[in-house]
Amino acid sequence: MASQVLVAANRGPLSYALSDDGTLSARRGGGGLVSGLSAALAEQPDALWICAALSEADREAVRRGVAEPGVRMLDIDPTMYDDAYNGIANSVLWFTHHHLYDVPREPVFDAEFHRQWASYVAYNRTFAQALAEEAAQGACVLVQDYHLALVPGQLRELRPDLRIAHFTHTPWASQEFLRMLPDDIRSELMWGMLGADVVGFHTWAWAHTFMGGAHLDDERGIAEPAFPAGTGGERYIRKSPWSPVRHKRTDVAVYPLGVDADELRALAHRPEVDEKLAQLRAEVGDLKTIARVDRTELSKNILRGLLAYRELLTVHPEWRGRVVHLASAYPSRQDLAVYREYTESVRELAAEINAEFGTEDWQPVLVSVQDDFARSLAVYRMTDVALVNPVRDGMNLVAKEIPVVSEAGCVLVLSTGAGAYAELRQDALTVSPYDVTQTAEALHAALSMPVGERAERTKRLAATATALPPAQWFEAQLSDLRT
Repeated sequence: MASQVLVAANRGPLSYALSDDGTLSARRGGGGLVSGLSAALAEQPDALWICAALSEADREAVRRGVAEPGVRMLDIDPTMYDDAYNGIANSVLWFTHHHLYDVPREPVFDAEFHRQWASYVAYNRTFAQALAEEAAQGACVLVQDYHLALVPGQLRELRPDLRIAHFTHTPWASQEFLRMLPDDIRSELMWGMLGADVVGFHTWAWAHTFMGGAHLDDERGIAEPAFPAGTGGERYIRKSPWSPVRHKRTDVAVYPLGVDADELRALAHRPEVDEKLAQLRAEVGDLKTIARVDRTELSKNILRGLLAYRELLTVHPEWRGRVVHLASAYPSRQDLAVYREYTESVRELAAEINAEFGTEDWQPVLVSVQDDFARSLAVYRMTDVALVNPVRDGMNLVAKEIPVVSEAGCVLVLSTGAGAYAELRQDALTVSPYDVTQTAEALHAALSMPVGERAERTKRLAATATALPPAQWFEAQLSDLRT
């Protein structure tokens, strides 16, 4: 049966496990976004989520024709998937949008890159073809993230009748970094994005850089501004030389994803979280706490955060023995060497701080490298200061989640590089992600803040953080797409 509402994303709402006896079992994915989208799609008749089969068990489920209602997994060749996901999405587009390149050495766009780009194009085309097959006449299609940046343009060619949205959960690259891409690749990327009727971002900062990138290719016939910015965003006319759709309007809009307060608080008060909280409180005692909860992702800026904590202990020795840094740094993308090296650097710097300042009865940094959601929620509940200092981040939901579940109130130290900065800056202590001294002084101010002020700031942060929870975030995009 053809679907009226479709979501396309690299990761789906479930995954499969294969037992020793060959039995397949499905498990729902976690996280607020998956939960919110799943809840929103449940309200839509004949809705469908199209995703990639990520594991061998997922691929086996596709081969056997095992189907969960409302989900279609695509069995994509593993080599093609690795090229597209690791070779391009995570090693090129992620680095470009987050400005992570070590420019004297990177990027290098050689024959291997172009081979991987061909896989990325094919990977996107697989999604576009599946969407074209499954979509009813005039259906709404919501494509998710940088993994599928070409899908809107490809799908527009196949099904001009569809209403297509694309939402980017990362920042968008500045013109300086976008110009690093080969001209033909950059044009193809913009052509793909401008195939959408609506292109969405978390903040106007990223929306504006996207519009600046569209201007880069005005002379190539890719896009030109048609109407001034308004409540629905800035409009573009797409004039792709490859497309039979010669005069298409693309709206650029902003949907700042928030937190589902009820769901998050319920999760944070499960028995397993209470147990982790009791363990942490026994370990920490009456010390003040500074917490961060991140993947060891290069853009999260964990090393400068640790350097700021070391400077705090150096410049303000009164905090020695009175504070502990709970650094949850979960290994990420360990199949890429640069991420393995970064993870090891985090461990080494934490060990150096402990060796420099630690005593027999005080360890300044407690590092956790286990992906333990229950422990993270326990940290959320108890911490006095939350350090969120990314160099560049699409949103950063941790900055929104901590104030929602904080029990005694916490001070948010937030960098200007976080997408959440636009919404939370008035009630956070804001810092440059590069300024270690400023961050150290912000940590000192946060630790010294009166309890009443801390509580009031937390209350206002939580209200802002929950303004557009995932289900409403999805519904807002769907409503705009139907308009």
